[in-house]
Amino acid sequence: MKLQLRFFASLREGLGLTEESITTSVEVKTIADLRAHLIERGNPWAEILASNKVIRCALNQEMVKDTAALVEGAEVAFFPPVTGG
Repeated sequence: MKLQLRFFASLREGLGLTEESITTSVEVKTIADLRAHLIERGNPWAEILASNKVIRCALNQEMVKDTAALVEGAEVAFFPPVTGG
């Protein structure tokens, strides 16, 4: 499955990437699967996207939970939670 990934704020800084186009295996079906797939790349991915860190995700510009199903050609954005004031 082809996906367009986007990274924001501290995630972008830690990974040194703003965006990336990837093709995943058929086993990667959800946001959680995608995150695990990226963590398997090792550091800095494993450190930045660690499962104990709170990371928000959007699928095609809509906020979703990590159980959201991926679709061919989707844009997946990862960003840290933000606070306002």
